[in-house]
Amino acid sequence: MISRNLVSDLALIALLTAFQIFILNRIALFGKYIPVVYPVFVMFYPFFRNRYQFLTLSFLLGLSIDAFLYTWGINAFATTAIAYFRTLIFRTSTDTTTDFFSFQSIQWSQFLFFIFSSIFIHQLLVQYIEFFKFERFFEILLNVTMTSIISFVFILAYALAFKIKQKV
Repeated sequence: MISRNLVSDLALIALLTAFQIFILNRIALFGKYIPVVYPVFVMFYPFFRNRYQFLTLSFLLGLSIDAFLYTWGINAFATTAIAYFRTLIFRTSTDTTTDFFSFQSIQWSQFLFFIFSSIFIHQLLVQYIEFFKFERFFEILLNVTMTSIISFVFILAYALAFKIKQKV
């Protein structure tokens, strides 16, 4: 993969934001489930890079999505939260304890579980903050599950298309 720096990270954020807002948000599968792909930035960002820069970029990504959707920081919170807990999510889903690992060194099932758990947590945060009604618990949980499955397929296609090979 191409070496990443701050300029390329900002360009990727702009590209993911435009793709999410102008293309994916116009696709409503089964009438109401919109695929979400922009958290791919958080999932595949190298682990060895500056953590504070990563959290700031993740916040900016979520904030840029919020600016177009008028959601008042919901996506910024969810994206920053999964960025903050990404190492924990990765180590929990892969059962890895070392500091140096890559996506090639883990099993395919662990890789898939990492992607699905990251997107599920992101969608859970977004949708429960957005609706915030306990009486709609099962409706929101169904929405989170369906959106996560659909987003998982799109993110998996992204990962296979670009063959994520970086050390994380």
